[in-house]
Amino acid sequence: MIAETTDTPLTSNDGAGAAAQEIRPSALRLNVATVLTLLSRDLKRFFRQRSRVVGALVQPLIFWLVIGSGLSASFRIEGASDVGYVQYFYPGIVMLVVLFTSIFTTMSVIEDRHKGFLQAVLVAPASRTALVLGKTLGGVSIAMAQAIMFLALLPFAGYHLSQVDWPLMAVVLLTVSIGLSSIGFAIAWWLDSTQGYHVVMSVLLIPLWILSGAMFPQKGAPIWMSLVMKLNPMAYGVSGIRRALYGAGSSNASVLGSSQSATEVAVLVGFALGSLALAVRMCARRGRKP
Repeated sequence: MIAETTDTPLTSNDGAGAAAQEIRPSALRLNVATVLTLLSRDLKRFFRQRSRVVGALVQPLIFWLVIGSGLSASFRIEGASDVGYVQYFYPGIVMLVVLFTSIFTTMSVIEDRHKGFLQAVLVAPASRTALVLGKTLGGVSIAMAQAIMFLALLPFAGYHLSQVDWPLMAVVLLTVSIGLSSIGFAIAWWLDSTQGYHVVMSVLLIPLWILSGAMFPQKGAPIWMSLVMKLNPMAYGVSGIRRALYGAGSSNASVLGSSQSATEVAVLVGFALGSLALAVRMCARRGRKP
């Protein structure tokens, strides 16, 4: 009788444990849920703060109108005499929209650390790769949305909607957004203050944007500057945006572009994958308490 009474609860406990093990979600489902949660959180937070939405669009718009109008009278480029500076500067401003949005979005990593949100994410049974992907995709989604809003102005820059190579535009914007958002995450994970983050991003990324062909062409630049522009992945992004805006077979795209479209896409894909790998490595190795 004693054996019977002791065996019964053991069998019941084993059944409950097996049932609990069956109900427990897989690692893949946990990682996907983490990515979607972080992505949704960043989107909701960004679009609820209207000042960020307006600021991310108005500042590049002011740059485009003021600098473009100021330099339009003196800008001339051999082989593309019909291209004014407002039109030339527009692809660089699209890149600037993506850059600003990526910077402001990934800065939330530092804010989430101070508020304790990252601590809750890190103790969850999901990988750190899921954390990187969730925050990066959040920045990518916002950057793409902002870029699409700004592309609505392309008729005012002298481009035609019908001639735009939209598949190439989508690939270029997507890869550039992934690369910049991943770099932003890696730097935000490494630093512990928003002030330091702004300094590093301003010193690192703004000069790279200036030397991307956004403000002046590579042709005619000093040798050292031309070399930096050839090694700068943002230069291939600006060139890809410009090529997509002019459409396939345009002579202006060939004159103003830094390389062929296949080369631009290959470099940008490598830039996106390399930046994402860097962010994952930084998140996995750095033993900072969030």
